[in-house]
Amino acid sequence: MADPWLALEFGADPAERIAQVGAAHEAFLAGTEPGRVREVVRLSWQRSALVDPEVAPPVELTDDALEGYRAAHPLARVLPLFRDLLGGIAQDGAHLMAVCDAHGRLLWVEGHPGVLRHAERMNFVPGARWDEAHAGTNAPGTALACDHSVQIFATEHFSRRVQRWTCAAAPIHDPATGRLLGAVDITGGDHLAHPQSLALVRATARAAEAQLAAARPAEPDAIAVRALGRDEAEVRVGGRTVRLGRRHSELLVLLLDHPGGRTGEQLGLDLYGDDRLHPVTLRAELSRLRRALGAELLDSRPYRLRARVRADFQTVTELLERGEVAGALDAYPGSLLPSSDAPGVARLRRLVDGQLRAAVLAGGDPAALAAWTATPAGTDDLSAWQALARALPPGAPRRPLALARARQLGIEYDLGRATSLQRRGN
Repeated sequence: MADPWLALEFGADPAERIAQVGAAHEAFLAGTEPGRVREVVRLSWQRSALVDPEVAPPVELTDDALEGYRAAHPLARVLPLFRDLLGGIAQDGAHLMAVCDAHGRLLWVEGHPGVLRHAERMNFVPGARWDEAHAGTNAPGTALACDHSVQIFATEHFSRRVQRWTCAAAPIHDPATGRLLGAVDITGGDHLAHPQSLALVRATARAAEAQLAAARPAEPDAIAVRALGRDEAEVRVGGRTVRLGRRHSELLVLLLDHPGGRTGEQLGLDLYGDDRLHPVTLRAELSRLRRALGAELLDSRPYRLRARVRADFQTVTELLERGEVAGALDAYPGSLLPSSDAPGVARLRRLVDGQLRAAVLAGGDPAALAAWTATPAGTDDLSAWQALARALPPGAPRRPLALARARQLGIEYDLGRATSLQRRGN
């Protein structure tokens, strides 16, 4: 198939494909190797393995909390565009238009009232969490996980409740920083499994990014850095995107953390530690970094960046300083250069994660706690899971999961302490 993100090959029988993939899905749930299924779907099923295929996704935001959150979200500025491009489809009695944030929370779901009522039965409603970790394989959640537009057809959905639907979704990014903002989706019946639906959401996402870019004041001398949730930083500078290697990523983050500049010795300590100073190697790495970014962007004596910089980890801390915890969570895809063992980077990583975690725990907001526990840094955070269980009211769909996870972590941590004490005793 020319496009692996399309659900059906040209000329394929939808009914036959539904049965074939349905059998593969049942085999996967039974723990055996599934039959012929698209690679993007197979990998998504593997990521979704802990999701109960019979349970609807949780609704995390309702009423005033939902209204306030989506009013402040960047995608609210392009909602009229979504309605203009997809509104006709959403009102035709067979489709829905949906927009979600970067964590898979549905912000808007619009369409014919009859179709909306059917969607409510599977919690496809504003405020519900449709990322893969909570809803399994689905177009918005899988588009976010893969950072690519995708169709998900019928029985390719992980949840059995969703297998009567077909959907297509495309991710949307901040045009200045490249940060993932969310995704736009159209959902309907099997007739959506054609190239036009995927092309439509792709075009809509690109149009939204163009409109966001047009509304942003020009900053020709600014560079944007993405270093959260990735081992190698990505830099957008001068209209081009540069992906740095690990060591250059570490150097750039250290320079960003010290806008006043660093000497070679200070950078060496931050990069290698006290006992492994390598001035010649450091100078060579800085020379290569200068070539990658452009000679005009990096000064020496001291080493510092000349241009204005927007770095994603700095955005998170700035939002926290303004008390915007939800915005900080949206801007946080994961820890800073998580595989780096450079002392200066490790200190900064602990600082960013610690500030975000402290703000989430202090606020006690269920949506913020759920978002934090869904991050790599928060997935094993016992205190956060306990706080989430306390914050959710009895009967909330996510509360049993939070209680179970807190119990599991409590047992694991107690076993870890017991093993540690035993080793000390020996």
